[in-house]
Amino acid sequence: QVRLVESGGGSGQAGGSLRLSCAAFGSVDRDFNVMGWYRQAPGKQREMVAGIFSGGDITYADSVKGRFTISRDDAKNMVFLQMNSLKPEDTALYLCSMVSGGYGSWGQGTQVTVSS
Repeated sequence: QVRLVESGGGSGQAGGSLRLSCAAFGSVDRDFNVMGWYRQAPGKQREMVAGIFSGGDITYADSVKGRFTISRDDAKNMVFLQMNSLKPEDTALYLCSMVSGGYGSWGQGTQVTVSS
């Protein structure tokens, strides 16, 4: 089992930037894994924000394309989410996720609040 710990987030203004980090602790399958970010706003379903495969393929939700950038540091088992041009609708609890060795893991989440 992998434990995920997020950091970063907080409050920002529309048009600003924030950076999220997530570290994975435990046994990570380096041959194949997927790390990513989801978010959940109050009263809404959890949605995928961005994902990055161990082979380098990346996917983004349409709502964040061109504004958010996901990256990873395999040496440190970390994934990052650089969020630029923030919008109030980006306000949500952001959760780190990982699929490794056939198991899925979630972090506790970090709150991002964007004011207009």
